Amino acid sequence: MTSAPHPLLATARTLADGLLAPQAARVDQEGVPVSHLEAIRRSGLLGVSAPVEYGGAGAPDAVAREVQEILAGACCSTWFVQTQHHTPVRMLAQTHLPVRERLLRPLATGELLAGIAFAHVRAFPRVPVRATAERGGWRFDGAVPWYTGWDLNDVMLLAGVTEADEVVFAFAEAREQAGLRASEPMRLAALTASRTVSLALDGLWLPDESVVLRTPQKQFALIDLPRNTNASPAVFGVAYAALRVLEDAGEPETAEALRGPLDEVRRQAYALAGHPVPHERVAERLALKTRSYDLMRTATTAAVVAGGGRATALDGTAQRLFREGMFLLVQGQTAEVRRAHLEALAKS
Repeated sequence: MTSAPHPLLATARTLADGLLAPQAARVDQEGVPVSHLEAIRRSGLLGVSAPVEYGGAGAPDAVAREVQEILAGACCSTWFVQTQHHTPVRMLAQTHLPVRERLLRPLATGELLAGIAFAHVRAFPRVPVRATAERGGWRFDGAVPWYTGWDLNDVMLLAGVTEADEVVFAFAEAREQAGLRASEPMRLAALTASRTVSLALDGLWLPDESVVLRTPQKQFALIDLPRNTNASPAVFGVAYAALRVLEDAGEPETAEALRGPLDEVRRQAYALAGHPVPHERVAERLALKTRSYDLMRTATTAAVVAGGGRATALDGTAQRLFREGMFLLVQGQTAEVRRAHLEALAKS
């Protein structure tokens, strides 16, 4: 006997088919509207992984992965803004520090939307953002190269590294304030709609009560490993969307030939993502990640080829998926992931 699909999967598909996909071309050119994020808030999807006792759904990780896949395949820009929210929620759920009681419920219910500003920690031993204990709190100085969802998020999860190589994660309001200044939104080849900026930090002070985690850099790297070595659900979402474009273009045989390998890599990647020891089998995770990239790239290229010259129009789905696929090739990239991907490309 198989269990019934989780109700949030139906919610995600309804939102994707009824709102996100039909407006994806406009969003790509004009930006993610607040109304899209309001719809996601109302849907309960922002709390997919949050504890039930705090107003979340407490859904299994497998459900959370599939929700992200569905949203990314419908509108990658909207997916990218809201996907930032889930790491802060998970981190709050795993702590017993005071900030949990202040923020977990409003984040789990969607009352607040969170962004993240910690990818730069992966550059260690280079330290783009320094955290220094000061006056019963922490001072942050440096530059955050990428922050997504500016003027859309309510709070941000910011990280810096201390002189003792400890990583400090703390919440701040996602707005300009003393010690925090944002650039103009970046013009990018893909996902410009996500309102990504850089942040200049010059003495931003946050109280101890805002801290959600302090951990040695080596321990953070271990915790962070599966986030970068597992295949992203968004890659599968964009790839399957490209197969639908192929079918609509009258190329069902090509779509079917690609679907089988994509299904198999997805099955293997998701099974490994659920492995009880997340930092084991790294080489296998990276191999599946690079294979998923290959299949996504093939699917999005095929969608462009099938559309011919029409596929290059700015309102065309094929070219948008192709550009979104390009973005996903480097999203969350680390030196280890880059090296594995380049080696795989050199052998192909």
